[in-house]
Amino acid sequence: MERTEALAVGDILKAMMESNGDTAAFDRHKICYLWSEVASAYINHHTTRRFVDGDTLHVFIDSGPLKSELAYMLPLFIEQLNRAVGKRIIKKISIH
Repeated sequence: MERTEALAVGDILKAMMESNGDTAAFDRHKICYLWSEVASAYINHHTTRRFVDGDTLHVFIDSGPLKSELAYMLPLFIEQLNRAVGKRIIKKISIH
């Protein structure tokens, strides 16, 4: 058996997903995970649920006043989330 260069586990998983063509589902899950890093700890504390449907991130917030304030910040969140993933995955964030 021939020895090859060692690869990181993340690189191996990425190559496997790219060969299967299943990166879209992974990217949607990654966007949901990254919400907690892009949004502040306060916003994340009031986030009860989030999921991606098509190109829209749906975020459920348990505070009415916070929902109103977030409406002004949505373009910034969209830009930061897409930049963190490295692709344009979401085009809209819907606050519920």
